[in-house]
Amino acid sequence: MKETLSNEELSKKIQILEKEMVRLKEAEHTLRLTERFAKSVLNSLSAHIAILDQNGVILETNQAWKAFAMSNKVENRPDMIGVNYLELCEFASGSSAEGAVNVASGIRRVIRGETEEFVVDYPCHSPAEKRWFYMRARRLAGPGMLKVVVSHENITALKLAEEELREREAELQRKTRNLDEANTALKVLLKHREEDRRELEEKVLTNVRELVTPYVEKLRETPMNSRQREFLNILGTHIEEIVSPFLHRMYSQYRNLTPQEIKIASLIKNGKMTKEIAGILGVSTSAIDFHRKNIRRKFGLNNKRVNLRSHLLSLK
Repeated sequence: MKETLSNEELSKKIQILEKEMVRLKEAEHTLRLTERFAKSVLNSLSAHIAILDQNGVILETNQAWKAFAMSNKVENRPDMIGVNYLELCEFASGSSAEGAVNVASGIRRVIRGETEEFVVDYPCHSPAEKRWFYMRARRLAGPGMLKVVVSHENITALKLAEEELREREAELQRKTRNLDEANTALKVLLKHREEDRRELEEKVLTNVRELVTPYVEKLRETPMNSRQREFLNILGTHIEEIVSPFLHRMYSQYRNLTPQEIKIASLIKNGKMTKEIAGILGVSTSAIDFHRKNIRRKFGLNNKRVNLRSHLLSLK
């Protein structure tokens, strides 16, 4: 037998139903506002965003996704809602096919829970321009069925800047190598020039001492009047002035030697024997031997089996 409700009880149930309907309408209104807000947020982002279900079917896309699809001649359903994104990637062809298959594999790992996130940089060049994108796939948090958020961010400006930086670094390295090579060549050239200069100076000194000085000294031993002797002294002075710059540089090389020892060291270096040096300088052989001992001592060669001429030749 049916239960008969009194008017009062029936009125209460109607009030409860009315309140529940109001609550449901408010909840529905709140849900619509939330959905509109979420949609507005998605559409405000520059990244191309799609929401996939557990099978890879596109449930929702934002305005940036649609605009990119339309710019690539996808005019029929540019939002691509209902399209299986994973199959689209797996059956891609052309130069981007390998990268697309890698993307599908990464998203499947996210769906299966094998990884929290999958990210990859990939090129997406068109005939008109070079483009690169950064793709990120991640599970959408919240109750209900599993969803995955896929975003593609245009990173072309960053990639072009990286390319330009690499080119500049390569150019800088090339210029650095060229500069190093030029510096090396210059050092070799300067070294050769210094060696040539030193060789020329030694030749000049040797020639003066062998071909000029001995005859000047012999002239001093011959009878001559005061005027002739004056001219001879002037000649000797001028010869010293000619060779003095060379001697000055030799002083710096043999800084511990006396002027006479420098002359003897130079002649020894040029292969002259004691008797020859004595004749050139107009002194006794014993004087030359005395100076040779002093030169060896000053170069730290005493009690060492080192040839003096070999040591002098080794000096730079």
